[in-house]
Amino acid sequence: MFRTQKSAAAIQTNLAAIFVSMELSRSTWLITTLLPGSGERMSKYAIAAGNTGKLFDLFSKLQERSRARTGQDWPIITIQEAGLDGFWIHRVLVKEGIESHIVDAASIATPRKRRRVKTDRVDGEALLRVLLAFKRGEPRVCSMVRGVAHEDEDRRRIGRERKALMVERVAHVNRIKGLLFSQGIADYEPLHKNRRQQLEELRTGDGQILPRHMKAQISRELDRLELVVSQIRTIEDERDALIAAQTTDSTKPSPVTMLLGIKGIGAEFANLLWSEGLFRHFDNRRQVAAYAGLAPTPWQSGSVNREQGVSKAGNPGLRSTLIQLSWLWLRHQPGSALAKWFRARVERNGGRMKKTTIVALARKLLVALWKYVNSGVAIEGAVMKTL
Repeated sequence: MFRTQKSAAAIQTNLAAIFVSMELSRSTWLITTLLPGSGERMSKYAIAAGNTGKLFDLFSKLQERSRARTGQDWPIITIQEAGLDGFWIHRVLVKEGIESHIVDAASIATPRKRRRVKTDRVDGEALLRVLLAFKRGEPRVCSMVRGVAHEDEDRRRIGRERKALMVERVAHVNRIKGLLFSQGIADYEPLHKNRRQQLEELRTGDGQILPRHMKAQISRELDRLELVVSQIRTIEDERDALIAAQTTDSTKPSPVTMLLGIKGIGAEFANLLWSEGLFRHFDNRRQVAAYAGLAPTPWQSGSVNREQGVSKAGNPGLRSTLIQLSWLWLRHQPGSALAKWFRARVERNGGRMKKTTIVALARKLLVALWKYVNSGVAIEGAVMKTL
């Protein structure tokens, strides 16, 4: 017979606390609670969205009710889904000494029925059950999102706004070129400095001047384009000032400075890599790849064993940045071990599957950059910039 050890169980059973789930929407917050000594009975309350005063009043009433029922004071543990509300509610709760958790909604197991019931009440109870399982220590019950400091969250605005403006700039340029192409003009560049002068000199394919209303429309498009270009320039100045202000000591430079020292990585890539991912703490390389959505997702069942590709469940901005950086890495770092691995892998596949292999390269590159920034591990064969 096997002897049972008296060591502590991995899964805890003593969960003496007031558990609260918050189903957030733009108009109403649905609060689902479970008090000590109430068995499995859950209570629900609705308060106006954003009314933290009413929320803390509710917490006080819950504590008084549980104290009257059990004669003890119990801590409050809350859970909410990551969403449009960001992290401000989490920061408010933590500031008041409340244990707060933010869960990735996509990581919560749901019924596999073709049609399943989904309401705020059902979701609130499901969140509460997830929180109970998480506090019991059940493995892989969900994925909790780590809170972001106010300064780190605000810094990401620079890269994200610039990306949105670049998309808008492309839209204006394409709209202008499309309008002119309908008149037989294909050599006009809206981003050139002399765009206004060129517009006055344009002639249609049949030798006529631009029609009056079309010319007026293009002029207004140029006004909007110039505003976007000006805003992009302003954001880039803010980014460069932020990078220049990075504190350094006599022993180790700042992480952004370290990234800028690698050939092929400029100010925009360095800022995005740091602000979107590398500023976070990761325990291992698997967590790094998973955060960027670059972790592999195998499908194994019986004799079926195939790869579905990357999960795409992480930060989409960081993932797209790494894919772009990987293509540039092959150009600027051809002698690095990562570039050699890519070429050997493509050659083994007969020159095919370059797009699939570049994703694998992006995952390896992210891990290498993470090790370099956090531990100073040099990237094998990488060329540094000469100052």
